[in-house]
Amino acid sequence: MTSRTCISLVLAIALAATAHAAEPPRVSPATDAAEAGLVEIGALSPHIEMDIRYATANNFTGARVPGYEAPSCYLLAPVAKALAQVEQDLRAQGFGLRVYDCYRPVRSVQAFMAWVNDPNERSRKAVQYPDLEKPRLLADGYIAERSGHSRGATVDLGLLDCRSGGCTVLEMGTDFDFFGPRAHTQTTGLSEAQQANRQQLVRAMARRGFVNYPQEWWHYTFQPEPDPGTAYDVPVR
Repeated sequence: MTSRTCISLVLAIALAATAHAAEPPRVSPATDAAEAGLVEIGALSPHIEMDIRYATANNFTGARVPGYEAPSCYLLAPVAKALAQVEQDLRAQGFGLRVYDCYRPVRSVQAFMAWVNDPNERSRKAVQYPDLEKPRLLADGYIAERSGHSRGATVDLGLLDCRSGGCTVLEMGTDFDFFGPRAHTQTTGLSEAQQANRQQLVRAMARRGFVNYPQEWWHYTFQPEPDPGTAYDVPVR
């Protein structure tokens, strides 16, 4: 693929995303994951490591997020299959994936908006957004009123090094859900190893059709999305 073709592809994806963002997706009437066509990633790739932060208090809100009843990762079937292929590719090289979030219910996104509009809840500011105030989290694109996660095609994850038998987390320069320029995929101030780890993840995900969100090194969306016009609100169980 030529550089011109790559640029055209990125522009096409960006334009499509803008169009979908301007028109809210319909919320599916599905009442459970099976009805929504959502697949638990462990059924396809049991070795993917889970660290589903929103099912615990270890996240930027300081509490378990409504909609997360279990630390599970659901994605639409084509997306889950592609992610399992990424894990298979990486395991063949001695690496693996740690997943932080997958499908996110609409009610969870609404809970994020309630949190960002609550000026009194600042329990995790020093850890996850030390240089920003809450209004900037919206203005700078770290939190949004609608999330691609709710469409079942977006995943947040990092890399594991499994070459010595057990797996350890590779250093990426920030933790998951650190809000600020240091979390941008391409940024200054990282070590060579941290930048190399981020680029290794970009390449591994791109090989199977996932596109990175440049402001968050951990955030990837499968392209083309299987159903960009539909969001889901079934709980994560």
